[in-house]
Amino acid sequence: MVGVPETAPNFATARLIAIVTGIIGAVLAIATPLLPVQQDVATLSWPQSSFGSVNAPLVSYSPVDLEATVPCSAATALTDGGTLISTAPIEAAKTEQKALIVRVDDDRLQVLLRDRVLAEAPVSELSADCSLSISSSATSTIVDLDGETSTMDGDVRPQVVGVYTDLTAPVDGLNVRADIDSRYSSSPTTFKLLAMIVGALAVIASLFALHRLDSMDGRRHRRFLPSRWKSITGVDAVVVGVLVLWHFIGANTSDDGYLLNMARVSENAGYMANYFRWFGVPEAPFGMPYYDMLAALAKVSTASIWMRLPATIAALLCWLVISREVIPRLGRAVLTNRVALWTAGFVFLAFWLPYDNGLRPEPIIALGALLTWCSIERAIATGRLLPAAIGTLIAAFSLAAGPTGLIAVAALLAGLRPLVMIVVKRARQVGLLAVLAPLVASGLAVLIAIFADQTLATVLEATRVRSAIGPNVPWFEERVRWDALMTISPDGSLARRFGMFAMLLCIVVCIAVMLRKNGRIPGTATGPSRRILGIILGALALMMFTPTKWTHHFGVYAGLAASLAALAAVAVTAATVRSPRNRTLFTAAVLFLTAVAFTSSNGWWYVSSYGIPWFDKPPSIAGKGFSTILLGLTVLTLLYAAYQHVRLPYRREEPTTRRRFAPSALTIVAGGVVAFEVLSFVKGAVAQYPAYSIARSNFSALAGNSCGLAGDVQVETDVNGSVLQPIDPAADALGAGGSTGFTPDGVAQDLTADSEDTAQGSANSIRPEDSEQSAAATSSNSAGTSGGTTENVGINGSTVALPFGLDPSTTPVLGSFGATEPASLTSGWYALPEEGDLIAIAAAGRIRSVDEDGIVTEGQRVELEYGRRDGGDVIALGRITPLDIGPSPSWRNLRVPMNDLPADADVVRIVAEDNDLAGDQWLAVTPPRVPKTQTLNSLVGSTDPVMLDWAVGLAFPCQRPFDHRDGVAEVPKYRILPDRTGAESTNAWQDSIGGGPLGWTELLLGAETLPSYLADDYARDWGSIERYTPLDPDATTAEIAVEQQSRSGLASDGPMKTD
Repeated sequence: MVGVPETAPNFATARLIAIVTGIIGAVLAIATPLLPVQQDVATLSWPQSSFGSVNAPLVSYSPVDLEATVPCSAATALTDGGTLISTAPIEAAKTEQKALIVRVDDDRLQVLLRDRVLAEAPVSELSADCSLSISSSATSTIVDLDGETSTMDGDVRPQVVGVYTDLTAPVDGLNVRADIDSRYSSSPTTFKLLAMIVGALAVIASLFALHRLDSMDGRRHRRFLPSRWKSITGVDAVVVGVLVLWHFIGANTSDDGYLLNMARVSENAGYMANYFRWFGVPEAPFGMPYYDMLAALAKVSTASIWMRLPATIAALLCWLVISREVIPRLGRAVLTNRVALWTAGFVFLAFWLPYDNGLRPEPIIALGALLTWCSIERAIATGRLLPAAIGTLIAAFSLAAGPTGLIAVAALLAGLRPLVMIVVKRARQVGLLAVLAPLVASGLAVLIAIFADQTLATVLEATRVRSAIGPNVPWFEERVRWDALMTISPDGSLARRFGMFAMLLCIVVCIAVMLRKNGRIPGTATGPSRRILGIILGALALMMFTPTKWTHHFGVYAGLAASLAALAAVAVTAATVRSPRNRTLFTAAVLFLTAVAFTSSNGWWYVSSYGIPWFDKPPSIAGKGFSTILLGLTVLTLLYAAYQHVRLPYRREEPTTRRRFAPSALTIVAGGVVAFEVLSFVKGAVAQYPAYSIARSNFSALAGNSCGLAGDVQVETDVNGSVLQPIDPAADALGAGGSTGFTPDGVAQDLTADSEDTAQGSANSIRPEDSEQSAAATSSNSAGTSGGTTENVGINGSTVALPFGLDPSTTPVLGSFGATEPASLTSGWYALPEEGDLIAIAAAGRIRSVDEDGIVTEGQRVELEYGRRDGGDVIALGRITPLDIGPSPSWRNLRVPMNDLPADADVVRIVAEDNDLAGDQWLAVTPPRVPKTQTLNSLVGSTDPVMLDWAVGLAFPCQRPFDHRDGVAEVPKYRILPDRTGAESTNAWQDSIGGGPLGWTELLLGAETLPSYLADDYARDWGSIERYTPLDPDATTAEIAVEQQSRSGLASDGPMKTD
């Protein structure tokens, strides 16, 4: 070949194999997205074998297209009017807004589509043999009624959750056909599967050939693992010990429930769908094959300690790589400096504990970034290309795991120049094609995993849908991520801040020393030091291009930040070896950044915060904030630095022993922060016991009880049977002790809960204007707690809609809303049963309460007075203020633990006062109850389909998330929500604007909140559980016809409807 030097015969074969297999691997990888798949083509046809309404909630909301034919004779069958066909139950509030309805109303046949009347005619004027035909697709909707055609251009396809009718018998010619959007339910054809296998084998073969070509340099191969990798140090013991302990007692991350439910449902769905948003489009091109690994793990067990094993294994591997591979490569000064090793260990833990102890891909990407850097460094050090190819392969799969895998791409770019030099040198020996083919094939091999069961067309459509709906934050708003880091929330907790601040400080220190020392840090390897710094700087820039800006993405820096911390420890030594002032200034910088970190709370996600000190506020002791103390120490340190500066000309040489420990400020503080985090969770476990905590739940899982929070949530199963009976059975027992200003209808109409502060940039948060909550704030209320009235008059003449399934015919209600004078209420005495754990009072309005930290929520006073019967009289023994977890002014259950009452108390009554005449200051109560409960796990079980909000999945691993297949969702029987703050986020994320499941449950199901309590922790807002009931109880599950068709990688079913 022209331009290619002669090679030894034994390398000629390797060269040929490298070229051929590299090209085959690359070509087949590129072809994978274009190769055909077997796609499930699903169709809903109606009427079915048994005539009547059917449920078939489409995950995509709208079908690919819909055809309906209604003979005019069907209209005459409904003599009193009614629905001929509808794609959603008429009982739903938004059916006219979103569905297709053909009905007879006031003797007129009407066709309504999304609030538009498309056709209308008097029934009496329709010809005997006329018919109505409707055709709706992505481009237009055409309605033909008795020969008169109307066309609406554009995509106005109806939302379909089934087909519903008031007809009781089939009518000839009546039919509905909906082609369901099942484009993502596909599997590779035999041809595509064979191509993928051949492609993967070709890539592997090309790497072996490249390895053979590398041996042309005549040097022996270096060992894969570094020497002394088995030796154990004190740092190893501390890091590994903390990681293992944290696996059992430490906090989870925000998206664990999200990813767990996606993984669990993917087996039945046939692909990895984004279960909670974006109309169920697949996660591809990101997440594969990591999410597939989660799905495989979920088949074995869904327990937290099992599902999080990949993260902990990644942590251990990260530390193994840092301590055995990275630190030696940074130079002898780093390798021999024990402070550097301890600094790396503590900074690694400070990063890993708050960011990477969950199911998100950041732990895998952090490991991938480290391995990519190590591979590139080995390639540069040895002059060989196999490590570069392996690094390219790792970087590609890291990027596939998530957009933040760009950090691994930064590792490739940082070593690009020396790699090009190696490529050029080797190309002169074996030819450019023999060198580039395996490298290119290694980078493209990830396409085989990404497009294994999807096509280019489906992935492009999924990407379009996600971009159209959002969040899709532009690159120039990267500040959103940093703004979230500076909020007082779990996203901006002190632990998360400290890790990032430590990394930024290390960057500044290393750059400053390099600038002062001619571009190098004394005693370190110049190339690796510059490259690891360049990787982090490059990653900070590349991170701007991720479509979402959340702080959990910072977890990818864990491994590289620890490596940089070791380098910074040596840099500080170089900069301060002869300058006590500089050493003191570095200490001041560490203290100041720690002070800023401690201006935030010790916050953690959802159940991870249970029992944690200062989980909702900045830490303080005796009213003095840690941040204030640290700031004071910073000022004192700066004053001492000024003193050293003035004294500098007169100082004597310091002893060597003092220099050795001088650069340990970051080491000590990082170790202190790690100890603070670990001790916080030890304290949380102890303080919570015997109530639920992360630690108790995980250790229980080891003993076989892996159902998490479901075994601790107590659900009230017989609300009306739990109402206490008055000792004097008078009709007006609720006001028997005296009532002024309280009336049966004294409850406000609108009981929308006060909004909670949710920081922009919080995990899976969106702007209020981009969710239904901007238009309907009641969507953030628990079902049935937002007020209203009923047509039926209750036992005491009230028309107030009662919550929690309370029966108005047996349960009175009194409220002070609208009172024009100070109001007061004393109920009659109610007898307490011999058994029970809790007294509950359904109440609404703004009620005064005091939480366990002594913080007072202002409002009107409600107290529970307890007493003892003495013959026909009652001796009052005292009063207690019930616990109130909110939210105001919605209906909720005030609660008093029975253990807080004296043993001889056998009666209670309600005493309430409303002395504030402001319109928003009022209260309402119903009679007290002693709830009859059972655990959520025993009530819901593990077989009934449940809508588990994305925040709760890992806390309820035994409950089964509803399935979906071929574009149709299973109808859930229950919904489990997180606490109040979390529910605002999940409601917004899962709503109809975002293409989430709430968009079809609101059309299909009614919901009722079941009163529930966390055992032994009654003041805790654990979340809520809702029971779903079909709006059309007679509807059955639809039979979906499915056939498989071979579709090319470019075939498309058209755009999905996203508005």
